[in-house]
Amino acid sequence: MNRLADKVAMITGAGRGIGAAIALAFAREGAAVVLAELDLDMAQQTAKQIENACAANGVSGARVRAVQTDVTLSASVQHAVGEAEHAFGKIDVLVNNAGINVFCDPLTMTDDDWRRCFAVDLDGVWNGCRAVLPGMVERRAGSIVNIASTHSFKIIPGCFPYPVAKHGVIGLTRALGIEYAPRNVRVNAIAPGYIETQLTLDWWNGQADPVAAKQATLDLQPMGRIGQPEEVAMTAVFLASDEAPFINASCITVDGGRSALYHD
Repeated sequence: MNRLADKVAMITGAGRGIGAAIALAFAREGAAVVLAELDLDMAQQTAKQIENACAANGVSGARVRAVQTDVTLSASVQHAVGEAEHAFGKIDVLVNNAGINVFCDPLTMTDDDWRRCFAVDLDGVWNGCRAVLPGMVERRAGSIVNIASTHSFKIIPGCFPYPVAKHGVIGLTRALGIEYAPRNVRVNAIAPGYIETQLTLDWWNGQADPVAAKQATLDLQPMGRIGQPEEVAMTAVFLASDEAPFINASCITVDGGRSALYHD
């Protein structure tokens, strides 16, 4: 505990799944946490759950705040940053986690599908970075963690244009990491593979045979299981902390070795 003591962190898309797990892990490690989430009711419920979980684990007085945020709108993200700074002070850590799955056939995909994917999955990351970077550069300190995906460097047919946007997240991470390295601002990414989030459960349950669909996924995994949101969260804690001062413009893959396979 206290690996993030005295730090202020903002996590986008923190209402559930990986984002909520990151917010909880950060709060347990002593950070003041802002949940920047489009669904404010969900974020407020998650914030309360984090406070209760911290108290149950002996972490009293957890500082958690929910702010309604649409990452596709620069003004909304700027407002969230202002709310965070008003509540807790300058932001030390940003986790760009908000994202959506947009899987289409390239030739039948609509313009709206393309724009929706990039507005959230790439523009949303840039909007977050752009909102916090001036303060971090001025203070010559800060850590940005972008949640990418193994789709950032692997292609699964039928998933277009999602991997295109996620490839862009890696490019953005590397470019900003190098740009602001002289100012001691680190920008890194995490590429989760299959993680047991509600989106994954919903996909299994939406198949004709959910049990078979789940087993087919598990059969692809070298470790015989998929990851848990908490396993991504602790990687984010490491990158956000002072334990990783020389890790910059990098991406850590959290997929149990799946992306290292040449074939099944």
